Amino acid sequence: MAVEPRLGVRVAGLALRHPVMNASGILGSSREGFERLARAGVSAIVTKSFTKEPRRGYKTPIAVPLPYGLLNAVGLSNPGAEALPELIRSARGLGVPVIVSIAGGSGDEFAYVAAVAEESGADAVELNLSCPHARGRGLELGMDPALVRGIVSAVASTTRIPVLAKLGLSDRVTESASAALEAGARGLVLINTVRAMRIDVWARRPILGNRVGGLSGPAIHPVAVRIVYEVYGETGADIIGVGGVQDWETAVELILAGAKAVQVGTALVTQGEQIVSGIVAGIEKYLEAIGAKSLDEIVGSAHRR
Repeated sequence: MAVEPRLGVRVAGLALRHPVMNASGILGSSREGFERLARAGVSAIVTKSFTKEPRRGYKTPIAVPLPYGLLNAVGLSNPGAEALPELIRSARGLGVPVIVSIAGGSGDEFAYVAAVAEESGADAVELNLSCPHARGRGLELGMDPALVRGIVSAVASTTRIPVLAKLGLSDRVTESASAALEAGARGLVLINTVRAMRIDVWARRPILGNRVGGLSGPAIHPVAVRIVYEVYGETGADIIGVGGVQDWETAVELILAGAKAVQVGTALVTQGEQIVSGIVAGIEKYLEAIGAKSLDEIVGSAHRR
Protein backbone atom coordinates (compact mmCIF):
# COMPACT_ATOMS: atom_id res chain seq x y z
CA MET A 1 0.00 0.00 0.00
CA ALA A 2 1.58 3.28 -1.12
CA VAL A 3 1.67 5.85 1.65
CA GLU A 4 2.37 9.57 1.44
CA PRO A 5 5.43 10.74 3.45
CA ARG A 6 3.20 13.01 5.51
CA LEU A 7 1.74 9.93 7.26
CA GLY A 8 5.07 8.65 8.56
CA VAL A 9 5.48 8.83 12.33
CA ARG A 10 7.98 7.77 14.99
CA VAL A 11 6.46 6.25 18.14
CA ALA A 12 8.54 5.17 21.12
CA GLY A 13 11.56 4.81 18.85
CA LEU A 14 9.70 2.82 16.18
CA ALA A 15 9.58 4.28 12.67
CA LEU A 16 6.14 3.67 11.17
CA ARG A 17 5.09 4.44 7.61
CA HIS A 18 1.62 5.38 8.85
CA PRO A 19 -0.16 5.32 12.23
CA VAL A 20 -2.45 2.25 11.90
CA MET A 21 -1.67 -1.19 13.35
CA ASN A 22 -3.68 -4.10 14.75
CA ALA A 23 -4.57 -4.49 18.39
CA SER A 24 -3.15 -7.39 20.37
CA GLY A 25 -5.19 -10.56 19.98
CA ILE A 26 -6.37 -9.85 16.45
CA LEU A 27 -4.62 -12.10 13.87
CA GLY A 28 -1.47 -11.94 15.99
CA SER A 29 -0.88 -15.58 16.86
CA SER A 30 0.21 -17.37 13.67
CA ARG A 31 2.22 -16.95 10.48
CA GLU A 32 -1.02 -16.92 8.50
CA GLY A 33 -2.41 -14.18 10.68
CA PHE A 34 0.75 -12.12 10.32
CA GLU A 35 0.62 -12.46 6.54
CA ARG A 36 -3.01 -11.34 6.50
CA LEU A 37 -2.12 -8.28 8.58
CA ALA A 38 0.78 -7.46 6.26
CA ARG A 39 -1.47 -7.71 3.22
CA ALA A 40 -4.00 -5.48 4.99
CA GLY A 41 -1.29 -2.85 5.22
CA VAL A 42 -0.69 -2.42 8.96
CA SER A 43 2.37 -0.33 9.87
CA ALA A 44 3.34 -2.77 12.65
CA ILE A 45 2.25 -6.23 13.74
CA VAL A 46 1.20 -6.69 17.37
CA THR A 47 1.13 -10.27 18.62
CA LYS A 48 -1.39 -11.72 21.02
CA SER A 49 -0.31 -11.69 24.67
CA PHE A 50 2.27 -14.35 25.53
CA THR A 51 2.99 -15.65 29.03
CA LYS A 52 6.01 -17.54 30.34
CA GLU A 53 4.12 -20.85 30.47
CA PRO A 54 1.38 -22.06 28.11
CA ARG A 55 -2.20 -21.18 29.05
CA ARG A 56 -5.34 -23.01 27.93
CA GLY A 57 -7.73 -20.11 28.38
CA TYR A 58 -11.36 -20.12 29.48
CA LYS A 59 -14.17 -22.47 28.56
CA THR A 60 -16.57 -21.46 25.81
CA PRO A 61 -18.34 -19.29 24.95
CA ILE A 62 -15.44 -16.84 24.89
CA ALA A 63 -16.98 -14.09 22.72
CA VAL A 64 -20.36 -12.40 22.39
CA PRO A 65 -21.05 -10.03 19.46
CA LEU A 66 -23.11 -7.00 20.44
CA PRO A 67 -24.68 -4.12 18.49
CA TYR A 68 -22.18 -1.76 20.07
CA GLY A 69 -19.04 -3.90 20.15
CA LEU A 70 -17.69 -7.25 21.23
CA LEU A 71 -17.56 -8.88 24.66
CA ASN A 72 -14.83 -11.49 25.07
CA ALA A 73 -13.00 -13.51 27.70
CA VAL A 74 -10.37 -15.65 26.01
CA GLY A 75 -8.28 -16.08 29.13
CA LEU A 76 -4.88 -15.21 27.64
CA SER A 77 -4.67 -18.60 25.94
CA ASN A 78 -1.26 -18.98 24.28
CA PRO A 79 1.45 -21.59 23.74
CA GLY A 80 3.93 -19.86 26.05
CA ALA A 81 7.21 -18.07 25.50
CA GLU A 82 8.85 -21.13 23.93
CA ALA A 83 6.75 -20.54 20.80
CA LEU A 84 7.99 -16.99 20.30
CA PRO A 85 11.27 -17.59 18.41
CA GLU A 86 9.62 -19.43 15.52
CA LEU A 87 6.63 -17.11 15.47
CA ILE A 88 8.72 -13.95 15.36
CA ARG A 89 10.97 -15.40 12.66
CA SER A 90 7.89 -15.94 10.54
CA ALA A 91 7.06 -12.24 10.80
CA ARG A 92 10.53 -10.78 10.24
CA GLY A 93 10.30 -10.86 6.45
CA LEU A 94 7.03 -8.96 6.20
CA GLY A 95 8.61 -5.52 6.22
CA VAL A 96 7.03 -4.01 9.33
CA PRO A 97 8.07 -3.84 13.01
CA VAL A 98 6.94 -6.67 15.28
CA ILE A 99 5.63 -5.75 18.74
CA VAL A 100 5.27 -8.67 21.15
CA SER A 101 2.51 -8.37 23.74
CA ILE A 102 3.41 -9.88 27.12
CA ALA A 103 1.29 -10.86 30.12
CA GLY A 104 2.41 -12.13 33.49
CA GLY A 105 1.92 -12.08 37.21
CA SER A 106 5.27 -10.62 38.28
CA GLY A 107 8.14 -8.52 37.06
CA ASP A 108 10.29 -11.63 36.67
CA GLU A 109 7.71 -13.27 34.39
CA PHE A 110 7.41 -10.16 32.22
CA ALA A 111 11.19 -9.80 32.04
CA TYR A 112 11.66 -13.44 31.06
CA VAL A 113 9.23 -13.26 28.14
CA ALA A 114 10.62 -9.88 27.08
CA ALA A 115 14.12 -11.38 26.94
CA VAL A 116 12.89 -14.24 24.75
CA ALA A 117 11.10 -11.76 22.48
CA GLU A 118 14.18 -9.56 22.15
CA GLU A 119 16.49 -12.49 21.46
CA SER A 120 14.05 -13.72 18.80
CA GLY A 121 14.12 -10.42 16.91
CA ALA A 122 11.12 -8.45 18.21
CA ASP A 123 11.28 -4.70 17.64
CA ALA A 124 9.41 -3.77 20.84
CA VAL A 125 7.39 -5.29 23.66
CA GLU A 126 3.93 -4.24 24.86
CA LEU A 127 3.32 -5.05 28.53
CA ASN A 128 -0.30 -6.07 29.03
CA LEU A 129 -1.06 -4.46 32.39
CA SER A 130 -4.77 -4.16 31.71
CA CYS A 131 -6.51 -7.42 30.76
CA PRO A 132 -9.91 -7.06 32.49
CA HIS A 133 -10.60 -10.75 33.05
CA ALA A 134 -7.28 -12.51 33.85
CA ARG A 135 -7.04 -12.52 37.62
CA GLY A 136 -3.61 -11.45 38.86
CA ARG A 137 -2.30 -10.93 35.32
CA GLY A 138 -3.99 -7.78 34.09
CA LEU A 139 -5.99 -4.83 35.30
CA GLU A 140 -5.13 -5.45 38.96
CA LEU A 141 -1.50 -4.78 38.06
CA GLY A 142 -2.16 -1.67 35.98
CA MET A 143 -4.38 -0.10 38.65
CA ASP A 144 -1.48 0.01 41.11
CA PRO A 145 1.22 2.55 40.16
CA ALA A 146 3.75 0.84 42.43
CA LEU A 147 3.25 -2.51 40.70
CA VAL A 148 3.40 -0.83 37.28
CA ARG A 149 6.68 0.83 38.24
CA GLY A 150 8.18 -2.46 39.41
CA ILE A 151 7.14 -4.47 36.35
CA VAL A 152 8.19 -1.86 33.81
CA SER A 153 11.51 -1.38 35.58
CA ALA A 154 12.15 -5.14 35.59
CA VAL A 155 11.70 -5.22 31.81
CA ALA A 156 13.22 -1.88 30.79
CA SER A 157 16.36 -2.47 32.86
CA THR A 158 17.10 -5.78 31.12
CA THR A 159 16.09 -5.15 27.49
CA ARG A 160 17.35 -2.77 24.82
CA ILE A 161 14.24 -2.68 22.63
CA PRO A 162 11.43 -0.17 23.36
CA VAL A 163 9.00 -1.03 26.15
CA LEU A 164 5.35 0.01 25.83
CA ALA A 165 2.98 -0.15 28.81
CA LYS A 166 -0.64 -1.00 27.97
CA LEU A 167 -3.00 0.40 30.58
CA GLY A 168 -6.76 0.16 30.97
CA LEU A 169 -9.62 2.03 32.56
CA SER A 170 -8.99 2.86 36.22
CA ASP A 171 -9.21 5.82 38.56
CA ARG A 172 -5.40 5.90 38.75
CA VAL A 173 -4.53 5.52 35.09
CA THR A 174 -2.63 8.83 34.92
CA GLU A 175 -0.59 7.88 38.00
CA SER A 176 0.13 4.46 36.52
CA ALA A 177 1.11 6.04 33.20
CA SER A 178 3.55 8.38 34.92
CA ALA A 179 4.99 5.48 36.94
CA ALA A 180 5.51 3.45 33.75
CA LEU A 181 7.31 6.31 32.02
CA GLU A 182 9.51 7.03 35.04
CA ALA A 183 10.44 3.33 35.18
CA GLY A 184 11.64 3.29 31.59
CA ALA A 185 8.65 2.79 29.29
CA ARG A 186 9.22 4.52 25.94
CA GLY A 187 5.50 4.84 25.30
CA LEU A 188 1.97 3.93 26.37
CA VAL A 189 -0.90 1.98 24.81
CA LEU A 190 -4.30 3.31 25.94
CA ILE A 191 -6.72 1.60 26.55
CA ASN A 192 -7.63 -2.07 26.86
CA THR A 193 -11.13 -3.52 26.88
CA VAL A 194 -13.47 -2.56 29.74
CA ARG A 195 -14.70 -5.13 32.26
CA ALA A 196 -18.30 -6.06 31.43
CA MET A 197 -20.93 -8.82 31.48
CA ARG A 198 -24.05 -10.00 29.64
CA ILE A 199 -26.70 -12.33 31.06
CA ASP A 200 -28.92 -14.71 29.08
CA VAL A 201 -32.39 -13.82 30.34
CA TRP A 202 -33.81 -17.26 29.43
CA ALA A 203 -31.00 -19.35 30.86
CA ARG A 204 -30.73 -16.83 33.70
CA ARG A 205 -26.96 -17.00 33.83
CA PRO A 206 -23.97 -15.10 32.42
CA ILE A 207 -23.34 -15.82 28.75
CA LEU A 208 -19.53 -15.96 28.81
CA GLY A 209 -17.84 -19.07 30.14
CA ASN A 210 -15.82 -16.84 32.45
CA ARG A 211 -18.91 -14.77 33.35
CA VAL A 212 -16.97 -11.48 33.11
CA GLY A 213 -15.15 -10.33 29.98
CA GLY A 214 -13.79 -7.29 28.24
CA LEU A 215 -15.98 -4.96 26.18
CA SER A 216 -14.40 -3.53 23.03
CA GLY A 217 -15.61 -1.58 20.01
CA PRO A 218 -17.64 1.61 19.54
CA ALA A 219 -19.09 1.59 23.06
CA ILE A 220 -15.71 2.29 24.68
CA HIS A 221 -14.40 4.82 22.14
CA PRO A 222 -15.36 7.97 24.09
CA VAL A 223 -13.70 6.46 27.16
CA ALA A 224 -10.49 5.84 25.21
CA VAL A 225 -10.52 9.39 23.84
CA ARG A 226 -10.92 10.83 27.34
CA ILE A 227 -8.08 8.77 28.81
CA VAL A 228 -5.69 9.50 25.93
CA TYR A 229 -6.52 13.21 26.25
CA GLU A 230 -5.93 13.29 30.01
CA VAL A 231 -2.76 11.19 30.02
CA TYR A 232 -1.23 13.11 27.12
CA GLY A 233 -2.09 16.38 28.82
CA GLU A 234 -0.29 15.26 31.98
CA THR A 235 2.70 13.46 30.46
CA GLY A 236 3.18 14.43 26.81
CA ALA A 237 4.14 10.78 26.25
CA ASP A 238 4.24 8.85 23.01
CA ILE A 239 0.82 7.15 23.01
CA ILE A 240 -0.78 4.49 20.85
CA GLY A 241 -4.55 4.94 21.13
CA VAL A 242 -6.88 1.97 21.00
CA GLY A 243 -10.58 1.55 21.67
CA GLY A 244 -13.42 1.67 19.18
CA VAL A 245 -11.47 2.77 16.11
CA GLN A 246 -14.01 2.10 13.33
CA ASP A 247 -12.98 4.56 10.60
CA TRP A 248 -10.61 7.44 9.85
CA GLU A 249 -12.63 9.88 11.97
CA THR A 250 -12.44 7.81 15.16
CA ALA A 251 -8.73 7.30 14.49
CA VAL A 252 -8.16 11.03 14.04
CA GLU A 253 -10.10 11.72 17.24
CA LEU A 254 -7.55 9.72 19.22
CA ILE A 255 -4.68 11.45 17.40
CA LEU A 256 -6.08 14.90 18.19
CA ALA A 257 -6.36 13.78 21.82
CA GLY A 258 -2.65 12.94 21.88
CA ALA A 259 -2.03 9.55 20.23
CA LYS A 260 0.75 9.24 17.66
CA ALA A 261 -0.63 5.95 16.33
CA VAL A 262 -3.75 3.83 16.72
CA GLN A 263 -4.60 0.15 16.99
CA VAL A 264 -7.64 -1.47 15.41
CA GLY A 265 -9.24 -4.52 17.00
CA THR A 266 -12.98 -5.10 16.85
CA ALA A 267 -13.34 -3.38 13.46
CA LEU A 268 -10.92 -5.89 11.92
CA VAL A 269 -13.32 -8.60 13.05
CA THR A 270 -16.59 -6.89 12.10
CA GLN A 271 -15.55 -4.99 8.97
CA GLY A 272 -12.69 -7.05 7.59
CA GLU A 273 -9.07 -6.35 6.82
CA GLN A 274 -9.81 -3.64 4.27
CA ILE A 275 -10.57 -1.37 7.20
CA VAL A 276 -6.84 -0.64 7.54
CA SER A 277 -6.37 0.87 4.08
CA GLY A 278 -9.66 2.75 4.45
CA ILE A 279 -8.52 4.40 7.68
CA VAL A 280 -5.11 5.26 6.26
CA ALA A 281 -6.61 6.82 3.13
CA GLY A 282 -9.11 8.77 5.23
CA ILE A 283 -6.39 10.20 7.48
CA GLU A 284 -4.39 11.26 4.45
CA LYS A 285 -7.39 13.07 2.93
CA TYR A 286 -8.08 14.72 6.27
CA LEU A 287 -4.53 16.07 6.48
CA GLU A 288 -4.86 17.43 2.94
CA ALA A 289 -8.20 19.04 3.77
CA ILE A 290 -6.86 20.94 6.79
CA GLY A 291 -3.56 21.81 5.15
CA ALA A 292 -1.36 19.78 7.49
CA LYS A 293 2.02 18.76 6.08
CA SER A 294 2.58 15.90 8.52
CA LEU A 295 0.78 13.76 11.06
CA ASP A 296 2.92 15.23 13.83
CA GLU A 297 1.24 18.60 13.27
CA ILE A 298 -2.09 17.33 14.58
CA VAL A 299 -0.94 15.02 17.40
CA GLY A 300 -2.51 16.43 20.58
CA SER A 301 -3.78 19.53 18.77
CA ALA A 302 -7.12 19.34 20.62
CA HIS A 303 -5.17 20.61 23.63
CA ARG A 304 -4.06 23.72 21.78
CA ARG A 305 -7.43 25.04 20.58
